[in-house]
Amino acid sequence: MDSGKHGLEGDPDLQFLLNGGKLMKVRSNSWQKNRFYKLQEDCRTMTYNSKKKFNRKRTFAIDDIESVRKGRQSEGLKKYTQDSDEDKCFSVIFKGRKKILDFMTASKEEANQWVTSLEKVISSIRNLNNKQKSEHWIINCMRKADKNKDNKMTLKELKHFLRQINVEVSDTYAAEIFKKCDTSNSGTLEGTEIKEFYDLLTHREEIKVIYESYAKTEGQMSDEDLVSFLQKEQREQASLADAHRLIEECEMDETAKQQKRMTKDGFLMYLQQEETCIFNPAHKKVYQDMTQPLNHYFISSSHNTYLMEDQLKGPSSTEAYIKALMKSCRCVELDCWDGPHGEPVIYHGHTLTSKVLFKDVIKAIKDYAFKMSEYPVILSLENHCAVDQQKIMARYLKSILGDALVTKPLGGKMPTNFPSPKELKGKFLIKGKRLNKLDVLFSNINTVEDEMVSEEDEAAECKENSQKQKPKKSKITLAKELSDVVIYCKSVHFSSFEHAQSNQAFYEMSSFKESKALMLAETSATAFIHHNMDKLSRIYPSGSRTDSSNYNPVPMWNVGCQIVALNFQTPSKEMHINQGRFRPNGFCGYILKPEFQRSLSSQFNPNTVSNRPEMKIFHVMVITAQQLPKINKEKEKSIVDPLVKVEIYGVPADNACKETQYINNNGFNPMWNERFEFTIQVPELAIVRFLVEDYDAASANDFIGMYCLPLTSVQNGYRHIPLLTKRGDIIPSAGLFVHLMLLDAQ
Repeated sequence: MDSGKHGLEGDPDLQFLLNGGKLMKVRSNSWQKNRFYKLQEDCRTMTYNSKKKFNRKRTFAIDDIESVRKGRQSEGLKKYTQDSDEDKCFSVIFKGRKKILDFMTASKEEANQWVTSLEKVISSIRNLNNKQKSEHWIINCMRKADKNKDNKMTLKELKHFLRQINVEVSDTYAAEIFKKCDTSNSGTLEGTEIKEFYDLLTHREEIKVIYESYAKTEGQMSDEDLVSFLQKEQREQASLADAHRLIEECEMDETAKQQKRMTKDGFLMYLQQEETCIFNPAHKKVYQDMTQPLNHYFISSSHNTYLMEDQLKGPSSTEAYIKALMKSCRCVELDCWDGPHGEPVIYHGHTLTSKVLFKDVIKAIKDYAFKMSEYPVILSLENHCAVDQQKIMARYLKSILGDALVTKPLGGKMPTNFPSPKELKGKFLIKGKRLNKLDVLFSNINTVEDEMVSEEDEAAECKENSQKQKPKKSKITLAKELSDVVIYCKSVHFSSFEHAQSNQAFYEMSSFKESKALMLAETSATAFIHHNMDKLSRIYPSGSRTDSSNYNPVPMWNVGCQIVALNFQTPSKEMHINQGRFRPNGFCGYILKPEFQRSLSSQFNPNTVSNRPEMKIFHVMVITAQQLPKINKEKEKSIVDPLVKVEIYGVPADNACKETQYINNNGFNPMWNERFEFTIQVPELAIVRFLVEDYDAASANDFIGMYCLPLTSVQNGYRHIPLLTKRGDIIPSAGLFVHLMLLDAQ
């Protein structure tokens, strides 16, 4: 029974990585060095030798890899290698801010071998399923893992073995429990100590209590006991067939299986399955109607997409576009300026942010737009270029995006409203200025050549910030070629809702600075909702947010704004809420707005709701947490004092936050058993965030982990909640255990 091979024993690709090989690491034109890379025996860590005196062995964890990219797909490789080396190159992209590793191999075959092998090991680690097996099986496995048959297990053997049975445990906790069980201080566990180690590790008092209250058949759960648990506690329409399926999947004790019963271990296994998570599995795929007009959806949108960090001096990068698109962002922003050698560039004007070529950004967008979602991507152009380079921009858009670029209305006749996300699958829409109305496409008088238009609102504001006195509404000359690729998203200035209603076509959309949008949402909410029933609105952060911080998107969604653009590069509460809002519906970047934001007869006003028939009571019991990560890695002794906050974001009447007491020095299995109740007026717009913090009496609490999702995607009953980092990556082995009930108030 080998270490952590995740079911890949004897696999040639795994063997290739374990043997290791030479790779040319590429950092610049002058820095390209050969290094020997290999996978360690734990199958979870790569090491390589460095020439630095003090730092011979460098490592990185397979878990930290976000993806492996074949070819010259990173900025570094494009810059520092030749076109002819395309097939020999690959990059390793990490989660968070860790730098990309760029490699070149001796041959195409070798590059393919590295990419295939790395991808296989990454996916086998990700797919470790939660089938922790029952205790008899576990004891047998332990015997097998005891290679030299001395009936003793070292900590190293135990950790390997735990990975094998997929009991996820952090090294710190494994070591602490090992110490507790090693009563003979021999550095190994023998006989009963091994059994005790397993019991301590998997003991969940709260689950034992739940199990025993339903285990009515000789101390075990019969299939009927399980059905009664599923119906009463989990509020599921469960049948005996469902119970049999769960026993088949989760129970490892053969005798119990034959008697159609579930042991306590099987029950723990059931509670850790994917489908028993808080997030309703039916919402994991695209489940909403995708045939409604585009403006009936909330659209995941990013601001200053080219930035990796802040707006004053951060690097601009095609990588930032790839990261946003891989998070299913469906509207990205391009700030276009005249560049040298006739090549338009993208960067944050009048600042020290680095520049990136327009054509490189369009290529990256083309390559990554539809990897996570097949639904349309909107390119929001903020155009500061002179006519010559605008023409070049139009040429690149057409030549690079090809047929995927929408250059005329679908169906070949004058449209009266938007096509649907379904009709626009795999398509790009350009948002920008247009010289005339769409009708001219269907008449013979389309003679307009380049001419002056007023500048995009956000572009004008960008100038205002860099000049002391406010200029008059600035104008730019617009190239006909660039104007012609704007079909469904023509930018116009917003005067008032009345003006828009009588003068604007459905495809003419406005952008609002956050402060303006918030003011309108507070003073004219119903008018704003009606405006968004047939038009699109885009909201962007105010220019004063030089640190690229974010505003709260919820008030904008409450009035039906579709394109609420946030700085995706900034990990923040607002981004957690955005991630939560778009988690359901296959994480495709489109969420259908509630009926009352789409139906013309609706007089809904988010600021004045009370006693709606849809009103709900949300009962939350925070029971326990498991294996919370240590915050302070430097202080070996520091243990967290965790508390949990339950926050609701929605219409003003629903916004609320309640928190548990903190628990001293326990990150392994803190128990709260605290109950909260929330009255929710508009569940269709409410988002819940669970936040775990490390209590600190002297300063602000430290962030430990969070999870966020719409209230309508929450499952009732006893549920596990995974925990994510500030950047939204999963924290392995950590979680919350809660009991939830979302009930009709009436």
